[in-house]
Amino acid sequence: MEQRYITLRDDNLQAEHLCCAIADKKHQAGVAGKKAWIKNRLPEGHVMRKLDAKAKVFIEYAPVDSAWAPVEGEGFVYIYCLWVSGQYKGQGHARRLLEGCIQEAREKEQKGLCVITGKKKKPFHTDASFFAKFGFEVADTLPEGYQLMALPFGEERPRFTQAARSFETGEQGLVIYHSPQCPYIADCLRQAEAVCQARGIAFTAHPVTSAQEAKAVPCVFNNWAVFYGGRFVTTHLLNEGYLAKMLDNLKGA
Repeated sequence: MEQRYITLRDDNLQAEHLCCAIADKKHQAGVAGKKAWIKNRLPEGHVMRKLDAKAKVFIEYAPVDSAWAPVEGEGFVYIYCLWVSGQYKGQGHARRLLEGCIQEAREKEQKGLCVITGKKKKPFHTDASFFAKFGFEVADTLPEGYQLMALPFGEERPRFTQAARSFETGEQGLVIYHSPQCPYIADCLRQAEAVCQARGIAFTAHPVTSAQEAKAVPCVFNNWAVFYGGRFVTTHLLNEGYLAKMLDNLKGA
């Protein structure tokens, strides 16, 4: 059976589900926030394309200049996320979605594409080996094994911002930079704050509200970044159990 993909637009955004949060009612506030965020990004060239099914199968990308990520490279396309899960794996969806993105970039005479990955599999970052199959190569690196992979169409290469190389913040306690890009974030913030309150740990949440602010975050960032004791810890979304374990491990380190 032929598979059809839908590109979210002004005229279908509200009616379509967001693949990464289909049914869980506790994330519906986050879904509304992400839809509003996408609506505001569409005039900037933001694209979210998904399988026409109730499935977690989609790709999301935007021009680097307007992308909410600590990446520079005028004329490049930044891939936020490429996700295929569950029963839909192994059917060629990731390949078709990425090939469509590459074709579109060439047709629009962009300079290439880029995506944040890791030397090893990182939470909420696509496996580097998949992109390597399509010709993506490492264009820049950050601490903790993060890397910017690029598929350039010419000599120019994108790079991480200077701010992203710090991996430090002057604030103590648990500090989280976040944006509305992910429907799960609102609930994760609630759980993180509850754990910190129970443990008497200072908690600070920094909402990132523009591409300029995202490019100034002092670490790798796609929609979420966690610091503790002034140092970057993870891009992993936090629930109460995961955070409690993380804090115990950091305390014992």
